[in-house]
Amino acid sequence: MAAGSSRSIVIIASFGISLVVGLLLVLGLTGGFRSVTAPSAIGGPFQLTSHLGETVTEKSLQGRPSVIFFGFTHCPDVCPTALFEMSEVLRALGPDAKRVNAYFVSVDPERDTVAVMKDYLASFDPNLRGLTGDPAAVTKMISAYRVYAKKVPQDNGEYTMDHTALVYLMDRAGRFVKPIDLKRKPEEVAAELKNYL
Repeated sequence: MAAGSSRSIVIIASFGISLVVGLLLVLGLTGGFRSVTAPSAIGGPFQLTSHLGETVTEKSLQGRPSVIFFGFTHCPDVCPTALFEMSEVLRALGPDAKRVNAYFVSVDPERDTVAVMKDYLASFDPNLRGLTGDPAAVTKMISAYRVYAKKVPQDNGEYTMDHTALVYLMDRAGRFVKPIDLKRKPEEVAAELKNYL
């Protein structure tokens, strides 16, 4: 290999290494790693109303594990499926279901009033709580939980909501643990949840 080519490779490799080291240094100094990986990046203060008229805040999550799903009552398939799966897990928990917070948070407060949520949730496990509120309060929780939610107009003048479809698992201190996979046997999910009681 020619001396000029070797020198060029060394220079390019050195530049690449210094670029990576510089990026790692910047991320370390700015807390970039923490903001990407820290569980505390998900969650925060909120105040909403349950479908039973109760005030629910971040303090309501403390003392028991919480399973939280964000969706809306006009959702054609993803939301009712997730709520059905959550209901099956709660049933599999038996008496322990009362030791778990299970929340369905509306991303569509314009249509999902307390009355609408109450009527909608009558089809699911009674331990499941629907949360809604004024748009500003809902937006605050959506932002705190890093949820994507966007109104999508339809041809008939109505709209649907495009949104994150993860189910969040929070520990007894109200800290985010991980998304929980409900696409398993309810008994398996219930056994996993019992580890957090």
